[in-house]
Amino acid sequence: MIIAIDGPSASGKGTLARRLASHLGFAYLDTGSLYRAVALEVLEADADPRDAGAAALAARNLDFRTLDDPRLRAEKIGEAASLVAAIPKVRSELLAFQRNFAKTPPGGLKGAIIDGRDIGTVVCPDADLKIFITASPAVRVKRRILELEERGLPADPEAILSSVRLRDTRDEARKISPLRPAQDAHLLDTTNLDIDSAFKKACMILEAAGLFGKI
Repeated sequence: MIIAIDGPSASGKGTLARRLASHLGFAYLDTGSLYRAVALEVLEADADPRDAGAAALAARNLDFRTLDDPRLRAEKIGEAASLVAAIPKVRSELLAFQRNFAKTPPGGLKGAIIDGRDIGTVVCPDADLKIFITASPAVRVKRRILELEERGLPADPEAILSSVRLRDTRDEARKISPLRPAQDAHLLDTTNLDIDSAFKKACMILEAAGLFGKI
């Protein structure tokens, strides 16, 4: 079984996806970390994230063991990730890995939950369930600040708000795999929900779709 969860940055999709994966015993993949890892490789090579050749090379040779590197959560890496994610060759290099993860979850697990920005529309258009998570920009900024502070990283509210708006515009306007909900996605606004409430809402969506009986 494949569950696709999409949405903008700091909407709560990652936290919710991880919790659902743990609850269901599914494998979990944060595809945003793939693009952040590519961005980190590009920057460490002193290359420009807009350089399609350098970014594609980094994606092709990506060491997936770096996906848990704490440096990936830095704001500058997120900015660079948004740039490399707009490059068609980068997306094509990473597409096969994502689809293979979904169809053959590691560890022989019975399903996969994948979150990103184009999972339900491009990566796994035939997913058993699609959820599009959203939240107001103000709430997303607060969540991002809290995340950075918990990691001991600097958090400038004005800079983060500017970054959120810029990334939304860039992700929604890019020609390849733009950020948008799939036509058959369930919309979940987490603006006024804590993680427990969001998790309950997601479980209600699963139950209404009749998927609990198939797990």
